[in-house]
Amino acid sequence: MRIPKQVLVYPVKEIDDSWEYLLLRRIESIGGFWQGVTGAPEKGEDLLDAAKRELLEETSYIPNFVFQTDFSYKIKVEEKYNKNYPEGVNEIPEYVFVAKINQPDLPSIDPKEHDEWKWCSFEEAMELLKWEDNKKALEHVRNILEEK
Repeated sequence: MRIPKQVLVYPVKEIDDSWEYLLLRRIESIGGFWQGVTGAPEKGEDLLDAAKRELLEETSYIPNFVFQTDFSYKIKVEEKYNKNYPEGVNEIPEYVFVAKINQPDLPSIDPKEHDEWKWCSFEEAMELLKWEDNKKALEHVRNILEEK
């Protein structure tokens, strides 16, 4: 049974005074869409630890720093996934994180979940992202990065 919460992590790296964002593409059988790193906390795990674990599992990256933003939203649970959550859960909150990456190596993705990855400019990432909430989250992340 999944915990009815989720994290969305946008890995970022700074190149020549601008930011790039890492997106992963889900394999076709689970949607074939682009997104950041996502996943649910495991039992006893807080959101920050879940974000770090998901980042490591889905990319092999260990960030220089990772932090939770003040941005979150709710995702409607599709009927076909109801069995994965406690009874009565029909939406789950997704909490947005930023992870700064300084590792020069390429991400290592699990072919059972993702079939492609791409470091993108903000504009390119906005074109690739499918979900409006993911786009709003990325805009929020960009605003935070530009303030620093």
